[in-house]
Amino acid sequence: MTEHRLLLCTDMDRTVIPNGEQPEHPQARPRFSDFCKQPEVTLAYVTGRHQQLVKQAITDYQLPEPAFAITDVGSKIYQIVENNWLELESWEKHIDNDWNGNNHQQLQHLLNDVPHLSLQEPSKQNTHKLSYYLPLHVDQNSVIEQMEKRLKAKDIDASLIWSIDEPNDIGLLDVLPRNATKLHAIEFLQQHLGYRHNEVIFAGDSGNDLPVLGSSVASVLVANASDEIKQAAQQLAENNGYADALFLATETGLNMNGNYSAGVLEGVWHFAPNFRDKL
Repeated sequence: MTEHRLLLCTDMDRTVIPNGEQPEHPQARPRFSDFCKQPEVTLAYVTGRHQQLVKQAITDYQLPEPAFAITDVGSKIYQIVENNWLELESWEKHIDNDWNGNNHQQLQHLLNDVPHLSLQEPSKQNTHKLSYYLPLHVDQNSVIEQMEKRLKAKDIDASLIWSIDEPNDIGLLDVLPRNATKLHAIEFLQQHLGYRHNEVIFAGDSGNDLPVLGSSVASVLVANASDEIKQAAQQLAENNGYADALFLATETGLNMNGNYSAGVLEGVWHFAPNFRDKL
């Protein structure tokens, strides 16, 4: 008899971290932590945060320790073994070719005079992630178009990921290798660990989660996500032919409110019926 197993990949901020405007159900995080302690469950955080901020969030919000962490919007993958965070070098090699031999500093020089962009702090940069702030009043599509033209002219294969830092009311724009998105990192981790497609679930809430939410990966959008993201995710999933792979958590699921980790668990209930008795 085949033992059921699950690779649970989840965003952090406003997904399992209750730092949005909507209320968190008091049972949500304890139930989420208990579920993730099951030996059949492998937990991976998938986040825009860098390593230190992930560790800080785990402590501050009493989150379960993950087995893996996909950080910096997909540009780093760590395996956590007895509190040691070990970089997956095979992932680094996998994404390195996309930038056509250009390093972080060279890409920064190429883009440094694009209007309205301002470089994020050094702690939010890494070898394969170039991150900018962009004011919300600026048309991000025109800025992205300018950036893409410059990158293409240098044969640099990049993904430009737009999201919004709601608490600070500012736009975030990340330049990554084409394959260094959350989606590609999840697919790489799935293959690296030998999980089947139906043994993987993703949960998210924001713009940089859209590539996964609109893919063939079974995905749940927590109830506290904005109406704009819900609409965009549904449209993207439908356009890509994966409408059945996207689930929107509700305000009544599992007798909680569908916000944050309550929504994550509701997604597990929906996509992984063999785990319902563990919820």
